[in-house]
Amino acid sequence: MLNKGKQERNEEPVLRIDKTIFNNTGINKYMSTRYLSGSAVALVTPFRQDRSIDSDALRRLVQFHIEAGTDIIITCGTTGESPTLSGDEQFEIIRTVKDEAAGKLMVAAGAGTNDTIHAVELAKNAEKAGASAILSVAPYYNKPSQEGIYQHYKHIAEAVSVPIIIYNVPGRTGCNVTASTILRLARDFENIAAVKEASENIGQISELLEERPNHFSVLTGEDSLILPFMAMGGDGSISVAANQIPSEIKQLIEAVRQGDLEEARSINRRYRKLLKLNFIESNPVPVKYALSRMGMIEENYRLPLVPLSEENKQIIDQELKALGLI
Repeated sequence: MLNKGKQERNEEPVLRIDKTIFNNTGINKYMSTRYLSGSAVALVTPFRQDRSIDSDALRRLVQFHIEAGTDIIITCGTTGESPTLSGDEQFEIIRTVKDEAAGKLMVAAGAGTNDTIHAVELAKNAEKAGASAILSVAPYYNKPSQEGIYQHYKHIAEAVSVPIIIYNVPGRTGCNVTASTILRLARDFENIAAVKEASENIGQISELLEERPNHFSVLTGEDSLILPFMAMGGDGSISVAANQIPSEIKQLIEAVRQGDLEEARSINRRYRKLLKLNFIESNPVPVKYALSRMGMIEENYRLPLVPLSEENKQIIDQELKALGLI
């Protein structure tokens, strides 16, 4: 029998994975009844010049995504500069986004770190703030064994009731969460509901898609792979580029879903260069610069991130102009 994570809570559960399981948050209008799916944006965190959170800009970004048809906003992830956010700031960002979204799209939150006890605290904090799902990065730097990774996510799953998205990004964490470990977690814990797979390992992606239990979604974290990933049977993407072009990322996903590969290839060709330029320097520096040029946020970061080089600013400006974004 599946372990359902923590069962006794004062709050009404947001999501039960076993049936058509949504409450009155509006999520069911945008998501599959079986999978977390569609177009999710890895939202940036806008800062003022004093490096405080720019709540007004944050609310404008939410409205931008509502109008664009984004399915899920994921706050406080890597693109949201999560390593520099305090627990109180995480709570504030989630509450602000949840309030502005007003049930029109799903709000999830990054809540991961390499200390299991702290990761559990972050997950509880995110759930308390109103996050409808948790994105939890695999433990980084300390390079645990696969059993250690399993135990890490087991403790998180038992601590919260909302769905958990495993974030597998070996390029940042220094270790891969194998398909066998991901599938073991998905089968053992009902609220481990998805993986954001950013390994670029096609064999691993194929195994996950073919062997997953029915409730479990496989999402890509690689913008440049959205087209082939969806063609393989993927459920959606958690995208950096959706910060700049949310409608187009949604259209790309839907085109593949509907079997319109010609349209999907056309969208992919048009935005292929932008998808790569978002990583010309460390994410989220390029995408925050682009959003500042688009008039949506101020170009402010928290150390150790610093502004984009002048040379790369010119390269991105040229592409933004070519696409009509500035």
